[in-house]
Amino acid sequence: MAEHNDFGNIAENLAADFLEAKNYRILARNFRYQRAEIDIVAEYGNLLVIVEVKARGTDIFMEPQEAVTKKKIKSIVLCADFYMQHNNIDKEVRFDIIGVLPDKSGKLQITHIEDAFQSFDAN
Repeated sequence: MAEHNDFGNIAENLAADFLEAKNYRILARNFRYQRAEIDIVAEYGNLLVIVEVKARGTDIFMEPQEAVTKKKIKSIVLCADFYMQHNNIDKEVRFDIIGVLPDKSGKLQITHIEDAFQSFDAN
């Protein structure tokens, strides 16, 4: 497996642990529909929270969350719609981004952006 895939998996595991520590209940990880994928599907209170995890080794070029493009948002929303229909879920949905970056000492730091985008941002 490529090194960047390993880093991505580490970041997703870290993000899931972070969410669980904040009392989120993880419902699914790496849920796929067609070519779309949701990194983490969680429940928090009465919300269904769809989480995109972005990890970078450095923020020289851009912050991890800046890598979530309009095309990616459209893909996430499509996948979330299918997940909800497939699992017969009727809840309010929130879309979050978790960015993972190493600090100066190399320790991975999490930035959790709640309500990072809306489904209409995909249009």
